[in-house]
Formats: sequence, structure tokens, C-alpha cells
Amino acid sequence: MESQHSLSSTDLLSFDDLSNSDSDFELPVKPTKRKKQAELSSLQAKRPRRKDASRGTTPSQSSSPIPSTPEASQEEQSSQGTPIQALHKPAKRAVNCGDHAINANDIYIAVVSGTSDLVAVVDEWLDYYKQRREQGLLVLINFIIQCCGCQGVVSREMHDSMQNAEIIATLTRQFNERSSSYPLSGKSLSLKRFRASLCEFARILVRLCQNSIIYDDYLLPSLLSFLTGLSDSQVRAFRHTSTLIAMKLMSGIVKVGVAVSLQLQTIQRRYNLEQGKDVKDQDPQRLEELKVSISELLENNEELSSMMNATFRGVFVHRYRDRLVEIRAACMEELGIWLRTDPENFLNDGCLKYLGWMMNDKKSMVRLQCVRNLQGLYVEEEFIGRLELFTSRFKKRMLNMVMDQEYKVAVEVIKLLVLIHQSTNESLQEEECAHIYPLVYATNHSLASAAGSFLYMKLRGMIDSENERGTNSAFFRVLAAFSVQSEFHEHGTYLVDSLWEAADSELKDWHCMTTLLLQEDGLMNEEEEDALIDLMICAIQRAAEAKPPVGRISEKKELSVKQKKTQEHNRQRITAHFIPLLTQLLAKYSANAGKVRLLLRVPLYFALDMYNSTQRMEKHLDQLLYQICLIVEKHTDTAVLEACTKLVDTLCSDRHSFSSRSHLAFSQLFDSLTEHFNTYYSDLMQAPTDDDVFSASMALKRIAALVSAKNLSGQSLFDCCMDLIQSRMESRHLDEELVVAALRCSAFHLMWAKVNLPSLPTQEEVKRLKMEVRSFCKICQAGLSLGQTEIRDQAFELLCDLLVLYSANSVRSEPALQNLYYQPSYHLRAEMAAFLLDYIFLDEIEVEDDQEQEIKLLHKKRNQLAGYCKLVIFGVMDLTAATTVFKYYDKNFKDFGDIIKETIMKTKLINPVMSARTLCLSMQQLFTEMLSEGGSRRDFDEIRGLARKLAMTFENNRQSVRKPMVALHMDGIRFAFLARQEEGEQHPNVAFLEILSVFSYKLLPQDKAPLAAYLKSQCPAAALSWQPVNTYQRSLEGSSAKFGQKSAAVSPENIPVAKRRKTDAPGSVATSKKDFWSDNSSIPSGVPTPILTSTTLGPSEDVILQSDLDSGLTEPECGDEFSSRSEIQDVMPTSRLSSTADQKELHTQLTLLSLNEDDFRKQGEAESDEYESDSSHVPHSPLSRMYP
Repeated sequence: MESQHSLSSTDLLSFDDLSNSDSDFELPVKPTKRKKQAELSSLQAKRPRRKDASRGTTPSQSSSPIPSTPEASQEEQSSQGTPIQALHKPAKRAVNCGDHAINANDIYIAVVSGTSDLVAVVDEWLDYYKQRREQGLLVLINFIIQCCGCQGVVSREMHDSMQNAEIIATLTRQFNERSSSYPLSGKSLSLKRFRASLCEFARILVRLCQNSIIYDDYLLPSLLSFLTGLSDSQVRAFRHTSTLIAMKLMSGIVKVGVAVSLQLQTIQRRYNLEQGKDVKDQDPQRLEELKVSISELLENNEELSSMMNATFRGVFVHRYRDRLVEIRAACMEELGIWLRTDPENFLNDGCLKYLGWMMNDKKSMVRLQCVRNLQGLYVEEEFIGRLELFTSRFKKRMLNMVMDQEYKVAVEVIKLLVLIHQSTNESLQEEECAHIYPLVYATNHSLASAAGSFLYMKLRGMIDSENERGTNSAFFRVLAAFSVQSEFHEHGTYLVDSLWEAADSELKDWHCMTTLLLQEDGLMNEEEEDALIDLMICAIQRAAEAKPPVGRISEKKELSVKQKKTQEHNRQRITAHFIPLLTQLLAKYSANAGKVRLLLRVPLYFALDMYNSTQRMEKHLDQLLYQICLIVEKHTDTAVLEACTKLVDTLCSDRHSFSSRSHLAFSQLFDSLTEHFNTYYSDLMQAPTDDDVFSASMALKRIAALVSAKNLSGQSLFDCCMDLIQSRMESRHLDEELVVAALRCSAFHLMWAKVNLPSLPTQEEVKRLKMEVRSFCKICQAGLSLGQTEIRDQAFELLCDLLVLYSANSVRSEPALQNLYYQPSYHLRAEMAAFLLDYIFLDEIEVEDDQEQEIKLLHKKRNQLAGYCKLVIFGVMDLTAATTVFKYYDKNFKDFGDIIKETIMKTKLINPVMSARTLCLSMQQLFTEMLSEGGSRRDFDEIRGLARKLAMTFENNRQSVRKPMVALHMDGIRFAFLARQEEGEQHPNVAFLEILSVFSYKLLPQDKAPLAAYLKSQCPAAALSWQPVNTYQRSLEGSSAKFGQKSAAVSPENIPVAKRRKTDAPGSVATSKKDFWSDNSSIPSGVPTPILTSTTLGPSEDVILQSDLDSGLTEPECGDEFSSRSEIQDVMPTSRLSSTADQKELHTQLTLLSLNEDDFRKQGEAESDEYESDSSHVPHSPLSRMYP
């Protein structure tokens, strides 16, 4: 006869309740206030029946009492101080209990310390409880209240005369509601130890009571009844603490119930065995004892079932969806324990559904706990049959959770799906596995590794079905097929890294990979061979570098000593295996550009010193050099030539003793290519044919690749290239490949000439190099206006590199080279700035069928923008030249936001005040352009959006940005009232104050009043009633217009239209203050700014604009460009305009926006001591990553 306890399916929600819902989780979001259910009435009895004496007189095993101080507490105490303070300094609380009293503080202190012997503490309390159980229960209740952080005390009179609901209401009134902290809410290590000690206390309490006291029908029913009422309190501390203790007590009761059930089964078997004997062999006394034991165990089991059922319904069913995430997580944690401990009673659909529902919880802590509970269930084979319905019901949700926003949850879900796939009869279908496969390319290393383990299991399953176990060749064929079919097959390095932990031995089987590639049996097609070579190179890189690929987030930062030894061992194995086989692979695939490009990367991971170990290895080196020369002569693909370039640079490094042999081989190759080019040079200068142009282009392309890695070029080649470019531009017969290759050869010659220049060069050498740099920059400047995209882009990129190399900062530390730097001319800077407008910012990326081409085009634009920003950062151009870039920070934030933001931050390090005023100038230019085009609300909102983004680039520490913000506001105020109008007529720029108000929240309070006074001194008396002025004043007063909050809207009719304005002579507008504020002036009205032309339709010849002649600005002479750093005014590019009245008006507007260079420089020098910073110490930025 066996007795089993099970929860009634009619008492719990069933899966059928969700059959008509659209999702598996449809529960109320907000918990409602509930009254206690009728089924809890059995737990609220305060006068339980007496049990037999045999149940309650077990002597205690403990003999070491805890010292305590008996104190009487008859009055209610109000809450003073926070519960966190109570955790460390608990208030003494005791109960009047006659001759001997045990203090609740003693138990509390023991639990808080985390170092006390809790078994002894519980044993001491049990001794006292057996003598006076009412007083003992009261001590335990006060201990729980103290754990909640409440200073209230439940006295004996309250316990005898009041119901639990009344006691809880009294404690709620005494609780300090002003503080949201309580012991269990803390995140510190000591408070986490308190939670663990409290849970351990509850577990020990049930364990020591399991033989007798648990069945006295008083202690646990009364305690659980009080905890059930407390768990429904609106006070979070009460609800959280009581729920946790109740769940832990129930977990202990469940374990006791399992032990009782096992004991009942054992005694039942003995009884059946004794009863099955013959009558003469039976022992009546033995049968009677067994019968009494069975009856007692059945009664005990019934009591335990009653307590578990009441606790489950009264606490868990209501609290598993509590508002507090910690309560929900605690309920799910204990539910997992119940399911594993007592599967007979809990592992059913009525309890499993809670795990399925809570996998939809909005907090990752709860979802993670549910997934871990399920892992513990699916790992047990005997549970699989009970989980079939749950699996079919919630498998879709588990598959969706692999894309969880919390990486830890997604990782555990994948591990769960691996268990489900391995243990269930119905494994995951291929379309279901498709949810997991893409995660091998995820950026998070843990998530990718988990997905890699799943993929490895699937691939191995396919191999096992083909009876090909014991060999890795089948694995590589299946893996190559997967890589080909994957949509992300170009990211093999991420796939290999994901499989590295699961398939470490397979991916290091270099012998199997090379055997597959060298065999001629045709087991793999062309695409699979490409994929296998790619995977092999990625595996070599992963083994040699021992770190995840770029962009993949890993928790491990540095390699351990063991990992470094493994890395070196892998590198030695790779070198020893591939040195004799690499030349065979290159010879076999020499005609395939894609395969050769990958194979040329293999020597980069060699331990190259091994080439000098034996004479045989030197022979392999000669073979490798020979193959590289053949590849250079055979291929013209840019990617292949770049791979050859990297390998040439590595093999010719002076670190290796064989570098002279490599240099000799590549010098001979260079001479051969140069001779080949010279045979066509004379024809190219006269009347070349298409074949001559093509042959010369390919030769120059190969030469440029070699020259980029090694200084092999001579003066004659440079002169030939310059003459060739000049003649082709004059004749307007521009072949893109030929001109681009000639530009590259010329630029690399100048770069190597600067690097290899002796420390004390002669005047002739310096003069000659000056003339060569000047000539090359003029040719590139002319190339910026050409219609051929490749030539134009190459000219811009080479200019950016060359100007940085020959900048003033590059020669500052070398006195002999002080005169050897190139200052770009006015028109060159104008052309480069206009290039950004015409080909980077204003041109939208065309939507093409090939998404790869779109990505390449965007990458090229990012490199070009980063190159221009480097010119500003390294001082080639002044900070004000960055206005061309800053204006598009908001509009092009998706494509270039990181580069522009990094540039802004670097300019702040160079000169914070100048940087802030440059940002203001950017907005002023946009505002002026808006006025010239008629001014719409949409354009105005775009400028405001830009202002918000620019404001966020300033630090939150307003003291550190005080001077920059004051300078920005003063520039904006002066711009708003820059030109005088007729009496009563509104200034056209006054609406700019609306934009300026966005930056007001960055001002210090003591700076707002002087700025308000400065505003009144700048604006006419009638302007104080204008809406933009009022809005700006309110932002300074702080009454409105805080950051992120729109101020009074500017209607389209309030945005002034551009008019022809009267401009007074420079300096005619006087300021009334001569203090700290008046020293920040930066926008005088008398310095004109020339209008720049667009390069889209511009001629290649240099043109001096009328605005330049009017202002007296002319292009510097060639000889002055190198002499000293001239005071050259920066540019503000615009589109090409026709000579109309509107154009003249726009000229006037832009002229008023020019910055006085002397004023800017004087301001910067005054503050250089305070803000001086070395840009070389700035952390790595997107600029250095994308444009090295």
C-alpha cells in the first residue's frame, strides 16, 4: 500500500486555459489586491490540538546555548533609521516569557554574521520551544519581522488577542515607508551573505524539526499562516522577505515529504512480505508494529501534503507574478527544486506551465532562472516522458529566446535546446535549427560558442549517419558545405572561432585539410574548395594568435602562461607542416585569384626563423619567393597584389636573417617590371594604342604594389609618372587604371623620400623634395575636379596621407627639417572641403542590387572622411575647417556619426574654446543657408536637432566646460544681432537664439546672469518683446527650455526671410561691457569669407574668385608655402552659385560669418596653458581604425 501526494489539477490553472489565447503568456501585468482564500483557514488556528506525547519529547542534540539578555517589550516601537542600519546594529527585541527568555536579536545577529553555527542556534531555539512553544513561536515571528527591516515588535498580548491580518496592519503602520531599503534589497557582499544565511536558517529549521515538531500541528501551520499573510502585504520588504522564507520552508517540507514517502514504501514492502508468509510463520506483533508505522506515516504524509498545498496556493500562486523581480525569481528557483526533488507530485503539467509562462517575463533574471530549471529537468532521462507535452507547447518560445537581448539567457537557452535535441525522441527539425545557426556569427563570444557547440553536434550527427566516424575529412566536407550555404560565408573567421572550443582537435588537423586540397579525386566542388581554404586560413590565424577575431566581445583579456605556451606550440606545428606544402598549394591554385589571395596569408603566421634551421628549409624559402614573383607577374587583381605586398613587407623585414635574400628577389622583380614599363613609356607620351595603355597600366599597378611595401622606386620612375600624368590630363585622354597607378607610384616615392631623408640633408635635397611635393599636390588638386571617380578618389586619399606626412607637426622635433613641410594653399583646402560636400555628404548612397557594393562604397566614404578629419586633428588645417564636417553630424549620423563625434572630442582636447566656437559657427552657417533658401520649419528643426546632438558632446561636468560654453553663447548672441535694421524691424538672425537655448542647460548658474545682461546690451530695446529673445531669456533663467524639452515653437512665419541688410564699417558696433565676456568676441563683421565653388562642374585650372579680389586675398606664392606657417584664413564650402541678386545676398550673409583668424589665435594662445593637451596620448579612435 503506497500513499502519494499530488496537487489537484482542478485547483491549478491548466494548459487548456491558454488554448484560445494568441500567446503562451497572457497574465495580468499589475497584481491586484487580494484577500486570503478560504483554503488557508486551516493554517490560522492558534489553539491546535495536542499530539501524543511520543511526538513531542525528542531531546535536543545541542548543548551550547547562545547568551542572551532578557528584556521585556510591552509597547509598540516606531521605526527609527533605515533597515540597512538595522542590519548592522539591530535593535534589541525580546518577549516576556517568565524565568528564561531567548532574544530574537541573537538569532538575527547569528544570521547576519554569516560565520555562526546556525545548527547550534536553531538547536538552542528548539530546546526553548519545547518548553514554551507560544513564546518560542513569538521569538521566531519577531526574528522574521526584524529580517524585514521593521523596528516593530509583536508582543504576547498582540499575538493572543489579534489575528494575523491585524498584526500585519499594525506592523505596516510602524514601518518606515520613507526608506525603500531593507536587508534583502542590498547588493553588497555582506547583504548577499545575509540572504544565503537566512535561506540556510530556514533549511536547517525544517531539517531539525522533521522527526517530531513538524507534526505538532502548531509550529509550521502557525508560522506558514503568518508568512502567507505577510506575503500579501503592500510593503515590499514584508512581501519579499516572507515569500523567500516561505518558499525555503516549503522546499524543506518537500524534502521531508520525499523521505516520508520512501520510508512508507519501505515499511509497506516489509508489511506485504510479512503478510505473505504462512499463518504459522507470521509474527502478529511484527505485523501490528508495521501497521501502526504505516498508519502514522500516512498521517504524517497527509499533514505534509496539507502544508505544501496551502503554501503553494497561498504564497506561490500569488507571488510568482509579483511586481518585484526578486520575488518572481525566488519563486521560480524554488519551483525548480520542487520539480527535481519530488517529481511524482510536482513534475506535471499543472506545475510546469508556470515555467513556460515565466519564460516570457520582462526581466532577464526570471527568464534565466526558468531556463536553468528546465536544464535540470531535461538532463534526467526518466523525466523526458513527463516533459513531452511541455516541450511541444513551449518549444517555439524557447527557439525565439535564442535571440534574447540578454546574452546570458540566450546562451543558456541554446544549451537547453542541445539537451532537448539529444534527449527527446523528436529532435529539432532543420527549420527549427535555422534559428540557432546564424548565432555562430554573433559578436558575443559566449553566445557564439554555445551556437558553435550546437552546430558541431548537428554536423557530427550528419557524419555518424553516413558511417564515416573516425576521420575528419567528412567533417570538413560537411563544414565547407555549411559555409557555402550560409548567408554569412564571407565571415569564416567568426565561424571558426565559434567552433574552436567544441571542435578544437578537428580544426587543428592541418594534415587532413591539405590532403583534401591537394588530392585530385574531385570530392569537393569549386565553391567548397574556396570555403575550405578560407576555413583553413581562419583556423591557422586562430591557433597562431590565440584570441577571438576583431569585433567579438570576450571576457578574457590576457593570455595565461599555459595559453601562451599552447600558442607557441601551435605556431611551430603550423610552420613545420605548411613550409613544404605551401608552394605546392600556390602552384596548384596559381590561376585562381581568390584562392591565391587566401593562401598568401599563411606565411604571416609562421615562425619564420625556422627557414634558417636547415638547408632544406632555405630551399623552401627560395621556392616561396619564386612563387610570389610568379603571382605578381600573373595577376593584376588589387586584392592579390595587396596580399603580396603584406608578404613582401614581412619577408623583407630586418628582423629576419634571410631578409637580404628576399630583398634581392623582389628588387629583381621590380627591375623587370620597370623595364617592361619603360618599353611603353615613349609610346604613351606620343600616340599610344589601347594595348600599350593596358600593358603600361598593369606594369605600373604591379610596381605601385611593390613600392608600397619596400623602397624600390628611383627618381627616374617618379619623373616618368609625373610627366605621364601631366600629359594625360592636358590631352584629356584619361585612363583610370593608368593614372591611378601613376599617382600611387608618385605618392609612395614622396613618402619613402621623407622617411629615408638623412638627418642632415643638403639644401639641394630639401629644395628638390619641396618642388616634387608642390608639383604632386597641384596635380592632385586638379584631379579633384575630374569626372573619373577612381582618379578623383585616389587623388583625395593620397593628398590626405601626404599632407599629414609633410605637416608642421611631423618635423617639429627635427631642427634640420624645419623648412620641410607643406602648408596647403587656400584653393587646395577649398577644393578638399568641397569634395566632402559633393561626394561624401550630399550624395546619397545609391540603392543597388548588390549590397556588397553599397557596403564597399560606404567604407570608402568613411575612409575619405576620416582622412580629412585627420588633417584637422594633426594641425594641417585650422579647427574652423571642421565646420564642413560638423554641420552633417545629425543628418549623416548613421553613416559617419562615430567619426564626426571622435573628431569633435579630439578638437576639444586641442583647444576647448576654439572647438566650441567652431561648433557654433557650424550652426550659424546652416542657419544662414536656411535663410537664403527661404527658411522652412523643417529646416529649422533640423538645425535644432543638430544643436541637441552637439550639446551632448560636452561633458556633464559644467565647471570643466565653463569657458567653452560661455564663448559659444556669446558668439551666438552676437550673430543674432549682427546687422542693424530699421527701427522696429526684427533682425533676420534673431531666431538663432531658439537654437542657442538648447545649450543653456550646460551653463553654470553664475554665468547665466552675465549672459542675460550681455544679451540686453547687444539687442535693441524693442527686441526684448520678440519671441526668440524671450525663449532664450527663459532658458537662462531656468524656468523652461531644459535639455530635451522644446521651448516655445517658432512658427514658419516667425522665421525671417533673408533681406539685403545694411552693414556698418568694421568695429562700428560697440559693446557696453569690457570685462570677461567682451574678451571672447569672435565674429567681426568686417572680415569677408570667400564663397567656394563645387568640384562637380569646376574646371581643373586654378581660379581666383571675385570675392578674393575684393577682400585682398590671393593665393600664396609657391615659395611661401614652405617657408613658415602662414596665417591663412579657413574656408567655408558651398555649392556653385550663379551671379544673381540672391547669390550676392548669400555672399553677404556668409561674409558676416567669417572668423577673424587673429582673434581666434589670440584667444587660443591666452588659454593654451590651461587647455594644452598632447593629442598623441588620446585613446584609439575610429579614425585610427579606419584610416591608418
